[in-house]
Amino acid sequence: MKHYLLSVVQPAGGTPPGPEVLTGIVHNVEAFNDELRAAGAWVFAGGLHGPETATVLRPENGDVLVTDGPYAEGGEYLGGLCLIKAADLDEALEWGRKAALATTLPIEVRAFVDQH
Repeated sequence: MKHYLLSVVQPAGGTPPGPEVLTGIVHNVEAFNDELRAAGAWVFAGGLHGPETATVLRPENGDVLVTDGPYAEGGEYLGGLCLIKAADLDEALEWGRKAALATTLPIEVRAFVDQH
């Protein structure tokens, strides 16, 4: 089994869904996580605070510069992640498809380097 990262792509500057919509999304994400667990594919999952809460540590001249805020400005940011176990990319993409339906957001699927 290989490990894959399912990244939840959050649009920057968007308006979060209202409580009535968010309740359904939370329910769908919990059901998705339960399905992952039942299949033995779940490793870890969680949402992230917005990039404005980030602290960036950047090496500079043998020291580390600490700054507030996101590293880069962009139209999208990492809103959450899910680490899964899957036999191959096709299986990981199927989990990614289910994650996209549950979250209503784009999902980026990536394998970890050097896994056999």
